[in-house]
Amino acid sequence: MKEFWFGFIAGAVTGVVGYRLYEQNGNQLQKLIAPACGQTVAERGNPTLEELVAQKERLEDLIAEKKMDA
Repeated sequence: MKEFWFGFIAGAVTGVVGYRLYEQNGNQLQKLIAPACGQTVAERGNPTLEELVAQKERLEDLIAEKKMDA
């Protein structure tokens, strides 16, 4: 039973520290996570021509891969 309480307290402390760090650095984390969560170039503001061309090429590659799988 002693191990259970030790693990419970350690997990609770880790959760509180993690939540506190998230609250302090939430904006930085959102900027870091946003590209991985499917945010498109257009959703980030006014994209440059180079960004649009890069996104177009990426989409064309994805379409070609899907056609090869089918």
